[in-house]
Amino acid sequence: MTDLVLTLIGPDRPGLVEAVAEVVASHGGNWLESRMAHLAGKFAGILRVEIPPDKAETLQAALAELGARGLRVVGEPSGESGHPATGRSLDLEVVGLDRPGIVREISQLLANGGANVEELATDRTSAPMSGEMLFVAKARVRLPGNADLGTMRSGLERLASDLMIEIRLVETALEAKPRKA
Repeated sequence: MTDLVLTLIGPDRPGLVEAVAEVVASHGGNWLESRMAHLAGKFAGILRVEIPPDKAETLQAALAELGARGLRVVGEPSGESGHPATGRSLDLEVVGLDRPGIVREISQLLANGGANVEELATDRTSAPMSGEMLFVAKARVRLPGNADLGTMRSGLERLASDLMIEIRLVETALEAKPRKA
């Protein structure tokens, strides 16, 4: 079996997920995992499917035909290395008054420490008492095994103070996802 990672975007409307699922299933594919969301009138997503190798090309051609319905789909072979994840898995939460540059500042600090942002969800919401706009982010971060968690934590605490935001960092167990050999 071949793994494909698909990205899709189009004007949001009912039936988009069903249209993609129908094409995947009709080509003998198996929908493995996905993340999808409505953003600013658009529907965007990323998903991983498993498909018999001899059907991968026809699946991608059929998915491209969804463009006639306003949905752009791009497929790439999975980049899974077959090696289990290593290092430390961290959950990062950020809350503070919204201002430009918060994501850049945090992601720069993480990248300089060798961390990989594996998942990121951000939002803006109205503060309960003041009505000011709050920036809220949740991320899953992978820190290499040789990285110093204390140094990362100190850097994030300094940054939180500079940006006047709250940052919470919690080490989590590594997920045991089955990997291909």
